[in-house]
Amino acid sequence: MLKKLTALAALPLAASIWSAAALAQSKEPVTIGAIEILTGPNNKYGIAIKNGFDLALDSVNKNGGVLGGRPLAIAYEDSAGNKDQAINAARQLIGRSKVPLILGPTLSNEMFAAGPVANERKIPIVGTSTTANGITAIGPYVFRTSLPEADVVPVTLKTAQQKLGIKKVAVMYGNDDAFTKSGYDVMKGALEKLGIETLTTETFGSKDTDFSAQLTKIKSLNPDAIVVSALVEAGSGILLGKKALGFPEKVRVIGGNGLNAPKVMEIAGDAANGTLVGTPWFVGKSDPASEKFVDAYKAKYNMEPDQFAAQAYDTLFIVAKAINDAGAAEPEKIKDALGKVKYTGVMGPFSFTANRDPAETSGVVVIEMHDGKFRQFN
Repeated sequence: MLKKLTALAALPLAASIWSAAALAQSKEPVTIGAIEILTGPNNKYGIAIKNGFDLALDSVNKNGGVLGGRPLAIAYEDSAGNKDQAINAARQLIGRSKVPLILGPTLSNEMFAAGPVANERKIPIVGTSTTANGITAIGPYVFRTSLPEADVVPVTLKTAQQKLGIKKVAVMYGNDDAFTKSGYDVMKGALEKLGIETLTTETFGSKDTDFSAQLTKIKSLNPDAIVVSALVEAGSGILLGKKALGFPEKVRVIGGNGLNAPKVMEIAGDAANGTLVGTPWFVGKSDPASEKFVDAYKAKYNMEPDQFAAQAYDTLFIVAKAINDAGAAEPEKIKDALGKVKYTGVMGPFSFTANRDPAETSGVVVIEMHDGKFRQFN
């Protein structure tokens, strides 16, 4: 009898222990992965993206996290802009960290390397800055929230043609990077469609620092503009080289998404003035949600956000919503929820197309660099 009473008395204690364990488990963080360039020459993109993620993460967790109160966490891996390192990062996050979703990588050439790893393991991977053609064709688990260059560059060139009367251009592009090569393909097709003559096409390597030979040839041809597909370092070098050779001010540089970064103006100074790029968002956007984001970003990081930070910020909310809609931190359920997600953020209304690209709902704005700031091109 005493043994029976002792056992009965222990039941509430056991139930209490089980409830506490269940409660602790229910509050365990949901950890997703992120592969970004945090060191190396192209870390300007990766750091801005990480800042955007972290700012949104603060808000998500302040408002209850995901799945009924579980904190959301991000396990970061630094790719350093290296394809092999991006592959190893994906394997680490999937195999060891057991993440149900990966954000990134930063550059398109990294996604072409790491995307197949995630797709093969059936882990959804969401690029926020991968704009080359063919990204989502990697497989059904590959998504992106960034507008492809194919949607942005033609608008930029058409605007420049209409407002500046551009009839003939020179083209420069990096021939050793998937993003810059894809950007060139888009530029070439758009120029042909618009009837703009290409006087010459000059190539360079992503690590090149001297562009004087290409620019000297271009100057002799007297183009109306120079169309450039490059990342920050090379793009800034081209702008500085153009100024050093004394090009007329009317000869503008028209860039792809790689030049859509404040770091270009920081490096090139006033040599960047007049450079045109297209974007789905810029810091001067007149919109309450966007302005609130800009204020919060400046308060946290003491600098203005760029397009890459804004896209990352929205993406974290999109992913959090998909996890909640999925009802579990399970890759397959999250993938299915991502395909159906609808969200309105600083970039405007967002949803994915059937091919997991962003549905263009907010349009493209052409902006220009002027005295270290982006402003709308009128």
